Amino acid sequence: MPNLSQSRIGQIAVTCKDVARASAFYRDVLGLRHLFDAGPRLSFFDCGGVRLMLTAAERPQDDHPGSMLYYFVSDIDGVCRELTAKGVKFIEAPHVIAQMPDHDLWLTAFDDSEGNSMGIMEERKRSA
Repeated sequence: MPNLSQSRIGQIAVTCKDVARASAFYRDVLGLRHLFDAGPRLSFFDCGGVRLMLTAAERPQDDHPGSMLYYFVSDIDGVCRELTAKGVKFIEAPHVIAQMPDHDLWLTAFDDSEGNSMGIMEERKRSA
């Protein structure tokens, strides 16, 4: 039986209604590095070493928003301001969702151009 517990994720697929529109959003708004396109239905980006694939749904049952991606950032308030200036509408203001022993976990969420939910999160160290 295969054990994937030590395997890193190599690629994440995000279903899109309009791959060109989504590609522009991920490149121009989120600032991800575009890797390549494979025809009009696939666009690939680098997301911190994990490949992100934007794809049109192959089957009707797959034509819906998918899993939520969370991006780690070092300044959630600053990133929120930058993305808001580019037209991103956040669901809520950044807020603490968990107090860990040495840091607080901050989170906020927004939708991409295709209606997929996305989030940004920061592990903010507490002052001593």
